[in-house]
Amino acid sequence: MTTLYQRMESMENEMKQLKTKNKAPKVAFSASLLSSFGPQCVGPFHKGLHTLIYENVFLNTGDAYDPNTGIFTAPVRGVYAFRVFSKAFGSPERDVTAGLFKNDQHIISTHGVQASGFMSSSNGVSLLLEEGDKMKVNLYPGQWIFDDGEHHHSTFSGHLLFPM
Repeated sequence: MTTLYQRMESMENEMKQLKTKNKAPKVAFSASLLSSFGPQCVGPFHKGLHTLIYENVFLNTGDAYDPNTGIFTAPVRGVYAFRVFSKAFGSPERDVTAGLFKNDQHIISTHGVQASGFMSSSNGVSLLLEEGDKMKVNLYPGQWIFDDGEHHHSTFSGHLLFPM
């Protein structure tokens, strides 16, 4: 009986350790470009890439997105999904090209141009990130991006799918 009780106790401890080890961290964020009401174009910037700061944070579980810099820093090694939505104000002078960058390396882009009215562009990707990898959206030189603090047209979102 004593041996059976010791085995049961040992198995319970192992189960507790496994549950703790396999508990996935909770990481998700979603933010829009502007927090103030009223339509506004951001840009153009002519001296290289410009990191967009998505000010209006809807969700920042795990605090991995920094609304002061616009940069997401992976808290754990794992597979993450990211989405970028960009809106262009219809004018031949107001193209939008915004790229998602991992540690300053281009990964994907959104692009849009149209003569009048509005148009949207989006893109998404899943990536394996190491702890400390940084993700950001850069606006390309001479480009504009449109948002409205009421309707939140241009957004940047990401979340951890699973740790590795």
